[in-house]
Amino acid sequence: MEPRFLLLSDVAAELNVSDSQVYHMVRSGELPAIKIGGRGQWRVERARLEEYIERKYAETADWVRGNPLVDRDAE
Repeated sequence: MEPRFLLLSDVAAELNVSDSQVYHMVRSGELPAIKIGGRGQWRVERARLEEYIERKYAETADWVRGNPLVDRDAE
């Protein structure tokens, strides 16, 4: 069974980005997370990560529609 909550390093590995990029995403509010424990360690719920990924797919699809690839040979 997969854990419900992930360390920021686990999220970074999943997204193939750096730990600092994930920390920035969390601190900016782009990726929902919680702080737990006396030392305030960050955790990202797996379901929130999956929602984030789906949101990024939708944003990318919107961007692609708005920025069509121009065929240089057609010019």
